[in-house]
Amino acid sequence: MEKNQDMIPSAPKHFTPQLDSQIGEDLTQEVAQFIVSRKFEDIPPEVVELGKKSMLDGFGLAIAGSVAESGEKVQKYLRQAGGPGEAIVIGTPIKTSSRFAAFANGVGIHADDYDDTQLAVSEDRVYGLLTHPTAPCLPAAFSEAQTLGRNGRDFISAYLVGVDVECKIAEAISPRHYQHGFHSTATCGPFAAASAAGRLRNFDQETMQRALSIAGSQSGGLRENFGTMTKPFHAGRAAESGVVACDLAALGWTATDKILEAPRGFFQAHGGGYDIHAIRGKLGSPWSFANPGVSIKPHPSGSLTHPGMTKMLELIAAHGIKAEDVKKVDVGTNHNQLNALIHHRPEDELQAKFSMEFCMAILLLDGRANLPEFTDETVRRTDVKEMIERINFHIHPEAEAAGYAKMTTIIDVHLQDGRTISGQADFGKGSPANPLSYDEVAEKFRGCAEFAHWRKDKTEKIISLITIVDSLTDLSELTSALCV
Repeated sequence: MEKNQDMIPSAPKHFTPQLDSQIGEDLTQEVAQFIVSRKFEDIPPEVVELGKKSMLDGFGLAIAGSVAESGEKVQKYLRQAGGPGEAIVIGTPIKTSSRFAAFANGVGIHADDYDDTQLAVSEDRVYGLLTHPTAPCLPAAFSEAQTLGRNGRDFISAYLVGVDVECKIAEAISPRHYQHGFHSTATCGPFAAASAAGRLRNFDQETMQRALSIAGSQSGGLRENFGTMTKPFHAGRAAESGVVACDLAALGWTATDKILEAPRGFFQAHGGGYDIHAIRGKLGSPWSFANPGVSIKPHPSGSLTHPGMTKMLELIAAHGIKAEDVKKVDVGTNHNQLNALIHHRPEDELQAKFSMEFCMAILLLDGRANLPEFTDETVRRTDVKEMIERINFHIHPEAEAAGYAKMTTIIDVHLQDGRTISGQADFGKGSPANPLSYDEVAEKFRGCAEFAHWRKDKTEKIISLITIVDSLTDLSELTSALCV
């Protein structure tokens, strides 16, 4: 299926980029002040509980990612490049420096594209623009907290602050940033990692500003690499970059104090502008975990597939649809979803994660789409390939008209007996509109752990510890449960 590149706008017509540096003056200072001054007591309890769900989710994904092919390659890389240290590579016996542990665990969390997703606030924020907030931030916070001997309250507050910085930066930058090829998890993630690491190191405002600026100069990552190992590399590199930025800032490394707002700074260089009102005065007000919320994935595939997958499962259950009864399936979305879900005839598990056709096919054939279904062997099955040929993934005018703040997906299942069964969804299971409970996230965690052949006693220990992470005097029990 050919993609019409003329349909990728530079920005929505009602987006007005911020070009006047006077209006955005001292924005980096404002961000740094938020990072170093916000106390744990200032964070609403409901935000802390939401953060615990994403933490548990991230740790489970890191365990699963440790047995991915990319995880095996990262471990070989660390044996060549990494030295001794106090931070663990989750799911392995390896201990290394904070920067390399952050890198490895960031790759692990994002390896299966199963990690949480930031949602947009305003309608001109294309959903695809935003980030996977936990993958860059949690690894940096965790490796630094171990290395520095911090307690659970310090750890989770650094994570929550870092995620909020990442989300607000992603919300502010022009939609052109994502639409023209940048992967925002990779570009906004270094700011999250630097925020978490700098907070745990008790940086003052001036040092934090320099750390953010060093992180900004390491910002990069291109969407053309979606469906390859380089996509999770983006998350790992973002986590590592934040730690490196803090390493250098602590040594007195110099950098600008206005990396975000300057005419040659992050927002202008990476996006051609930004919306000052999306970030000024908005850090922790509201916290992104609370509003608009963070979506936790029920399936290990690109989040843009999830509304359609949720609706397809509902249709299968309600109407008893069987694969042999299906003549054709029309799946209609807006064009931004087609520009992200680019693998229409996937050849391996990584491409399948960005294939609406595969996701629909495997649900019709197997009735589920979890880690065991996203393997090279499954993708190459004859019945999967044949079912994929019956899936028509296309631009639907109603989905296009619904706006890009939604993931509107319209499904028409045409059966062999002439009937058509239809459904529509704007968001999938796991979104704030239909959230996963802590117990449901715990079940997902158990699935990730089982996939990695993890010990059940350790699995249950982690699930229990995260519920009380803010009361832990140190992280030794959690660390022990997460490594071999």
